[in-house]
Amino acid sequence: MQVTESGADLLALLRELDDPQWLEWPTSYDRSAVAARFGELVARLEGDFGVPCVAEQDTQDSSEYGRATVPAEATVCGTRIVVCVSKFGSLALVCAENPGAYLGTQDAQEEGELDDADLASVERALVELGFTVVPEELVESDYDGPSRAHLYGQRPTWWDRFFGTF
Repeated sequence: MQVTESGADLLALLRELDDPQWLEWPTSYDRSAVAARFGELVARLEGDFGVPCVAEQDTQDSSEYGRATVPAEATVCGTRIVVCVSKFGSLALVCAENPGAYLGTQDAQEEGELDDADLASVERALVELGFTVVPEELVESDYDGPSRAHLYGQRPTWWDRFFGTF
């Protein structure tokens, strides 16, 4: 399954969501609505993979809302799948093992650590629940927005902006 938006469209969306006055969450943030959608995601992943998934949510001092993890034993390749959900614009990221463990899902697939059907199942669930899937390769690219002074590190990335801690 292909993510429906192009890299240019996704980058434009990230720029649109970027407001230096609202670093941890957007002005329109509805914690209850995000919690409900996240709960639906966890339930959907548990149903699709047939196992309980670990869910971490309500991450403090972070623009990431939470993570849902499909255990390694439930995947074809034996590598866990981690889904990170941002507090911004229903952004979601799919990773093999952990964010940053691979250069992205394509790299994990090429190394035999992420099955096409498993990835398609996770992406389908996200899209059907109204999330926007952002490739790890994009969020690991250099951040050049107006919140730069507020982000840690010598080389801030879009990950730092929409999934990182403050």
